[in-house]
Amino acid sequence: MIEKIIVLEDIDPVIFYGVNNANLQLLKALYPKLRLVARGNVIKVLGDEEEMAAFEEIIVKLEKYCAEYNSLKEDVIIDIVKGNAPQAEKAGDVIVFSVTGKPIIPRSENQKKLVEGYNKNDMIFAVGPAGSGKTYTAIALAVRALKNKEIKKIILSRPAVEAGEKLGFLPGDMKEKIDPYLQPLYDALQDMIPAAKLKEYMELNVIQIAPLAFMRGRTLNDAVVILDEAQNTTAQQIKMFLTRMGMNTKMIVTGDITQIDLPPSQTSGLVQSMKILKQVKGIAFVELSKKDIVRHKLVERIVDAYEKFDKEVKAEREKRKASVETQINAD
Repeated sequence: MIEKIIVLEDIDPVIFYGVNNANLQLLKALYPKLRLVARGNVIKVLGDEEEMAAFEEIIVKLEKYCAEYNSLKEDVIIDIVKGNAPQAEKAGDVIVFSVTGKPIIPRSENQKKLVEGYNKNDMIFAVGPAGSGKTYTAIALAVRALKNKEIKKIILSRPAVEAGEKLGFLPGDMKEKIDPYLQPLYDALQDMIPAAKLKEYMELNVIQIAPLAFMRGRTLNDAVVILDEAQNTTAQQIKMFLTRMGMNTKMIVTGDITQIDLPPSQTSGLVQSMKILKQVKGIAFVELSKKDIVRHKLVERIVDAYEKFDKEVKAEREKRKASVETQINAD
């Protein structure tokens, strides 16, 4: 009789053990010669050495499956124990699996271009309207790279531009003031990484979420770095951000040039950088449109209505300008 300790490192134990420990109970039934005791992410195994070796091999396979698919069901356990390939549907274009086991895939042609651009380039700009999936797809690509151990960390950033609300009037310290601006990034991560694992990653700074100002002076190596809402950066800010790029790092810059919250006197850094860097080798540009919107169907209609309104306002402004010029010439 020997005793071994197995530590589940890259997965959420709650998913691994199953609802009401159903998966753990199944493993006990499948390996009656072993005594299993689980606490947290640690499984203590007591039993025959030969049986123990076979059990350890199965645990490695189950852990790998659970890490990839963010789920583990009883039929999958039985298939793996029997030596059969699990009947998991894995389409070729799946980026990563959500915490519910649902595949996250590019849902439009331009989202596919974003994935392809990421695979072929070290820097990519993705510009499109609200709801077109640019940020969500970018974070999915970063999570995949982390799971595949292609990188050591994910760094997510946003400019803390005040869109109607004043930072100074929000309660709390600086972190608490900034967090509401970064909430969309937290939401996407919570969809893709189990809560316990996400908390661990953030405590260990494997996943870092910070305002753009905190990027100054850093060199970002072995990472996927995402700058979200880049339309609200100034020319100096985005230049500072892009030049943080280190070795084995990929950068994804996302934004919506129709939602610029900067003062009218300031040029959007995103708009300027796209013009300056258009011909630079190794940088890809993807423009998403209202056809890529994957939120509620009303979002596309709202975008349409605002586009129509903006065109009418612009036409009216040009009409007035032409009228004033005509009057001045006549005088």
